[in-house]
Amino acid sequence: MKISLRILLLALASIAGATFMIQAQTQQPMATADQAPEQPQQPVIKTDAEWRKQLTPEQYRIARKSGTERPNGEVYQTFKKQGAGTYYCVGCNAELFSSNEKFDSHCGWPSFYDPSKAKNVKSIIDPDGSRIEVRCAVCDAHLGHVFKGEGFSTPTDKRYCINGAILKFVPEELKKSD
Repeated sequence: MKISLRILLLALASIAGATFMIQAQTQQPMATADQAPEQPQQPVIKTDAEWRKQLTPEQYRIARKSGTERPNGEVYQTFKKQGAGTYYCVGCNAELFSSNEKFDSHCGWPSFYDPSKAKNVKSIIDPDGSRIEVRCAVCDAHLGHVFKGEGFSTPTDKRYCINGAILKFVPEELKKSD
């Protein structure tokens, strides 16, 4: 049975288009809350089943399996439009970053030059030793990576490249005191 190259290419394009549509449908905008969440007072430890129940499939993939969202997606577009406010971990509500440290690095992911609550963010060397991974110090969620010495005109010369899907944003005008 001979299949023409044209038919095969059309079939592959159709499959690729369907895959893209499924991925586009599963992406959600960054979570937004109307008030600052209560801050955790101790480490947050949950079973895998509890994390799966709490998080969306995309949040679970990123936070618990060290995944990465696609660059320049809906979450990033939402992030770029947000004004003053604070960013919290979707896993445990720990404060992580604020708009005061936010900058546009044009990389396709939310960027910050420093955490707003350093005690809630930890850095570890990736297993391959090539990058520094950033994790929530409270629930151990994968946040992204931090890069140094890229030449950005920021006070720290660091770029915390963060997956927006694992952030919960509270606009400054809605934030209530902790």
